[in-house]
Amino acid sequence: MDFDESSTTKIVTREFLAIVLAGFGNELLPLTTNHGDEPCPKALLPIANKPMLEYPLAWLEQSGITDVLLVCPTPQRSAISNYIQSEVSSTYPSLRIDLQTFEESQDMASGTCSILRHFSSRIQSDFIILPCDFVPPPSLTLSQLLNKFRTESTYDGAIATACFYEVSKPDKGTVTEDWGMLPTNLPIVFDERSGTLLHIDTPDDVDNNNKEFELRMSLLSQYPRTKLSANFRDSHVYVCRRTVLDALQAKHHFESLKEEFIPWLCKPQYQRTRREKYGNILSPVTNNLSQALALKHSTLHLPARKQRLRRSAVGSDDDEHLRSVVPSPVEQDDEEATEPSLRVGLIAHRASSGFASRANNLHAYLELNRFFLGQTTYVLPSDAETRSLIDPKAQISSDSMVGRSTRVEERASIKRSVIGKHCVIGKMAKVVGCVLLDHCVVADGAKLDGCILGAYTKVGAKAELSRCVTQPGYEVGEGETARNEKLETSDWTARDTSESQESDEESDDASEDSSE
Repeated sequence: MDFDESSTTKIVTREFLAIVLAGFGNELLPLTTNHGDEPCPKALLPIANKPMLEYPLAWLEQSGITDVLLVCPTPQRSAISNYIQSEVSSTYPSLRIDLQTFEESQDMASGTCSILRHFSSRIQSDFIILPCDFVPPPSLTLSQLLNKFRTESTYDGAIATACFYEVSKPDKGTVTEDWGMLPTNLPIVFDERSGTLLHIDTPDDVDNNNKEFELRMSLLSQYPRTKLSANFRDSHVYVCRRTVLDALQAKHHFESLKEEFIPWLCKPQYQRTRREKYGNILSPVTNNLSQALALKHSTLHLPARKQRLRRSAVGSDDDEHLRSVVPSPVEQDDEEATEPSLRVGLIAHRASSGFASRANNLHAYLELNRFFLGQTTYVLPSDAETRSLIDPKAQISSDSMVGRSTRVEERASIKRSVIGKHCVIGKMAKVVGCVLLDHCVVADGAKLDGCILGAYTKVGAKAELSRCVTQPGYEVGEGETARNEKLETSDWTARDTSESQESDEESDDASEDSSE
């Protein structure tokens, strides 16, 4: 019997859409300040000589996700589009990237909630949100988050899964306050055994409750063995059901996803009034096939409420205790077994399992670059032409990295530093613990310690910089010194204005003297 080939063709539906958010990067100023008319997108700032956007894209490809909605500000479209066409298309051929722009200005950047509402028509499936600046460790795969979400959304109606990572306090003297204060960790409450995120203390909570911490009894009743920690930081990675976007439309006044919407999303799972009001939005009744009936009769599965009851009860005989807590399928109520939990799952990544961070401030950006130096050994370009540009008498430590087409001249010294592409390090120059972006020039005898130089920065001969950050295109004069500063081109205008005023005053004095 012949079968029509078209009748056996399977329609492949998209399981997840990845939404990658690339903003202006105001928290990384002055590195993200425009170089003349040319923008310097945050997403393309290099970490260990790779654009930071590559790290989440590689994470996505390894998980099997292929569809990506990349959202960036309109002025950055050209630069990011060129990068995608020239680099990403060949490095990650399985990714289908839909680049979209959002009208906003650097002074009035839009919140993540507004961006998601704007592109809601393009999001027709479950989705995952990622920032362009999150760098995950090898031990934390995106598949772990996706599998947790798949399992929990199927068996008890969970609506989202969030990822937090543990951070350690910086050593004293390693943080330069002139670069800006480090972000504070908002305390979170979670159930470690089930991996459930229960509460995030928002800035509004801190303002309203002062030094007190407020939790509802309904939360503690359902999860009596919760944990409170201020050692975790939000990665801004969330796997969500499509219905979560419908709830976001209902909460139209929310702007911040991290500080407003996600903390709100945690509450319907244990607040009855919110569950009744938003339950039909977050988990509407559908005709889709469910695994609830099979799980209901499974001897290996306990519904979420029974799991909590089992953990909170105390008994001497485990077998007898289990029989007393879990009723037979006949005794279970159908509505209770199939009622969605509306839980928010949590993956809490421990620092002991690998270093993870977001490059969302200057301190973290420098720390991430230094971390990768510890994972490599004397990373030099492989092509012979670039190697010929490095003088044999130059000293480059084994924990440093030098980009393509960079020239290092005689007796220059580079230690624990990342040097970008097309840079020049002059004779006798010393670079220690620094990150130099592409096209930087460090003249003869200059000394740099713990600095981040924006692209096209020029440092004059015998100049000395310590813990400074420069705007792209900034020029440090010969013999100048600076410490713990953000050096921007606007400083030149102020300096030139003061100098011109001084010269005018001197000329006036001279004219008065001559008239007398």
